[in-house]
Amino acid sequence: MCGAKGKRAAVIVMLFSLSACEGEREITNRKATYPVTGEVYVDGQPVGELKVTCHSVKGLDKANPTSSSALTDEDGTFAISTYYEGDGVPEGDYVLTFFWGINRPMRGRYDGPDKLNERYDDPARSTFKFSVESGTPTDLGRLDLTTK
Repeated sequence: MCGAKGKRAAVIVMLFSLSACEGEREITNRKATYPVTGEVYVDGQPVGELKVTCHSVKGLDKANPTSSSALTDEDGTFAISTYYEGDGVPEGDYVLTFFWGINRPMRGRYDGPDKLNERYDDPARSTFKFSVESGTPTDLGRLDLTTK
């Protein structure tokens, strides 16, 4: 028994060590981010738990890829995150997509069906465009969507 506990403890220590090294590596590759905020209304009402995703106009940076998104609060407001909650988005030109599904925290998923009927889920068709400039916060204001 004592040997099995010792092995488990060694595995746990090793996993923490690996995650610490991984975290250090991420910090060295981290791009500067700038706050991006806004609010989403659907059919004239603020909507909570709607996913807002940023897509770079240039496409994915293959050398140092990032993913930036947010879930709206109950009042429809959001602050986009790239590395940690609300930190913002790297400098560049973006389009937004929207997906209004169901947050399933116990399953670790956010999935559909999309209550927006997939009207806003394609970056190629998005009309919601914005730019992030170095050192400047971006307030996108009110973004109006419709289910119709």
